[in-house]
Amino acid sequence: VEVKADEEPENVPMDPQIALQLVLRTSLFHDGLARGLHEAVKALDRREAHLCVLSSGCNEPAYTKLIVALCKEHDIPLLKVADGKTLGEWAGLCKYNSEHKAVKVVGCSCVVVKSWGEETEARQYIL
Repeated sequence: VEVKADEEPENVPMDPQIALQLVLRTSLFHDGLARGLHEAVKALDRREAHLCVLSSGCNEPAYTKLIVALCKEHDIPLLKVADGKTLGEWAGLCKYNSEHKAVKVVGCSCVVVKSWGEETEARQYIL
């Protein structure tokens, strides 16, 4: 049985959240995401990162300072999103039920894109 990958609709106007969601999904499919503090810091420190996404809902100031400092030091673009649960869903940290709705979403404070996967319109929009 052949399963088609989620294709982005041509007629949907691109906005920052949709573009970021599509970029994260593409990177996840190509095994190019580092999720969580430990993986993210390793990727940022090794300069493997192309983009860093940080949740504004992170309540640990040392965590936020570390990620922001590493991004500045290595000139890596940093984007902020409002909610950690949303970022966790976009990064694939959830299960999907039979109606393709996300359930059991795990919150995530930081995601790093190590590999874009492929050239997409959403990637161009983000950059």
